[in-house]
Amino acid sequence: MIIAKDVAARERLHKKLATILAERFPGVVTRIAPLELGPPVGWPVQYRVSGPDVEKVRDLALSLAQTMGESPSVTRINFDWIEPARAVHVKIDQDKARLLGLSSQAVASALQGVATGQTITQVRDDIYLVDLVARAKDEQRMSLDTLQSLQLPLPDGGFAPLSQIATFDFGLERPLIWRRDRMPTLTVQADPAAGLTPETAVAALAPAVAALNASLPAPYHIATGGTVEESAESQGSVFARIPLMLFLMTTFLMIQLQSFSRMFLVLAIVPMGLIGIIAALLIANKPLSFVAILGILSLLGMIARNAVILVEQIEIERGQQPQPWKAVVDATVSRFRPIVLTAVSTVLGLIPIAPTVFWGRMAFAVMGGLMVATVLTLIVTPALYVVWFGVRESV
Repeated sequence: MIIAKDVAARERLHKKLATILAERFPGVVTRIAPLELGPPVGWPVQYRVSGPDVEKVRDLALSLAQTMGESPSVTRINFDWIEPARAVHVKIDQDKARLLGLSSQAVASALQGVATGQTITQVRDDIYLVDLVARAKDEQRMSLDTLQSLQLPLPDGGFAPLSQIATFDFGLERPLIWRRDRMPTLTVQADPAAGLTPETAVAALAPAVAALNASLPAPYHIATGGTVEESAESQGSVFARIPLMLFLMTTFLMIQLQSFSRMFLVLAIVPMGLIGIIAALLIANKPLSFVAILGILSLLGMIARNAVILVEQIEIERGQQPQPWKAVVDATVSRFRPIVLTAVSTVLGLIPIAPTVFWGRMAFAVMGGLMVATVLTLIVTPALYVVWFGVRESV
């Protein structure tokens, strides 16, 4: 993890490191990304290909990668595992081994001591015990000639070369196979193209991926992962509470206003904040992320509060004078300053966190929605009240 002096320096460092890694390590899959906010997911765009047969899963993953490569919405497509590795298999002639008094376990232990190493003692480092491992040198344990001439200790105190009881066979094997729900699962990973969010990239790939997924035989399937999956889980935990929130909100509005008509009038004003939210996020070039959604949910209460204050003031004015039209006008004028000052103070309080990476999306959503909703509340609420309750201008 490298910490830059500022955002501009971070962008320059990003380009420099990307060039160095591409030129010096062309065979290595590398990714340079800012520190993740929220649960770490790694590559933002991910698709999991699952099925019972490893080779079939591998072929499907390659087809999916080809489909993704045809779209300009993603870049740097790679896999979490796919390529087999070369392996050397040691085949022991059990008859010859028994004649020498050797077992497969003894041969495996000798090979492990040379290739991997064995712990011979431990040294203390402060409160930790560190294993001291002894093994052959690199040129010895990587050479098949050395392994074939490996001297195995015999029970009678003598030694015998490994080639006397074993032969070597070459092959390919998969050193790593990830499984999900006990099924081999290969993840195709990618970055969204410059200027795109993971949600936009996944939406662009959705028709092609859905068509490929529909053509797969059961039980093979493709599932979306990465940032989109994590975001859906986070939003799902919030949206699951929205029915309860709406029930409590309408209940308290009913208790406060004591009228279904006035309650529906207030609820009709609440969605108008979406106009300012969308405009603010578009102007600031901010995505509608999980944090922004939290800000929108809190904004609903602010808008409803201003509408309740104005409606209650209208009812108070109507009780104090016989002219309903004048009561609506006087209530709007009297509540104009408190409502505007409250909204302005909230917007000013959010300005310090607006430039931040994490909270900026929520700040812009609340600021834009509250400013537009405040203006519309002072204009639309009296107009709706006049139309709803049939108030006519006094002649």
